[in-house]
Amino acid sequence: MGDSVLTASLLLFDMDGTLVDSTASVERAWGRFADRHGLEASAILAVAHGRPTIEVVAEFAPRGVDVVAETDRIEAEEIDRTDGISEIPGAAALLHGLDRDRWAVVTSATRALTTRRLAAVGIPLPKILVAADDVTKGKPHPQPYMLAAKALGFDASEAVVFEDAPAGLNSARAAGAATVVVGDYKGEAAEGLPRVPDLLSVTVSPNDSGMTVTLV
Repeated sequence: MGDSVLTASLLLFDMDGTLVDSTASVERAWGRFADRHGLEASAILAVAHGRPTIEVVAEFAPRGVDVVAETDRIEAEEIDRTDGISEIPGAAALLHGLDRDRWAVVTSATRALTTRRLAAVGIPLPKILVAADDVTKGKPHPQPYMLAAKALGFDASEAVVFEDAPAGLNSARAAGAATVVVGDYKGEAAEGLPRVPDLLSVTVSPNDSGMTVTLV
């Protein structure tokens, strides 16, 4: 199969699973939450990826648990523990080579956790970051990607989005963006989309109207 070539005015990136491999840290955090409340961690992990923490806590917390306080505890634990996280191959080099006015990070993590994780693995902080704190409707709603594109002065339909999880893929597609799957997710949300194993397989070059994105 030949290379896939896309054109874009801007590039939008999810964080966890797309720029940063935080799987071990996330699994430990949800495992601690499950242990505190007598829950099955596997059931939580099956639906947690790519969604705001507070939504997942609200879905699984037993009656009477303070959802906001529990969310704050999980976030604080993850901010304090950066061991076991790593860069998705190629992420830092790709972002360092881009015009900062043409890319953003769009994540279901909080702003504090996002900046902590990006800095921990040597990925440059974006000029525009849309985090869980910044939206009223999180992924899979299109709002996060629409807000990021608008902040850069574009429409989401002019973007190429890189995502790894169902919630984010559905968010990007609903926003009208060309969407690329990063990693091995092969569920319904990824059907018909181009795919790369990591960001080493992505090259970006300028063209007359924006960027040419080549997926190897």
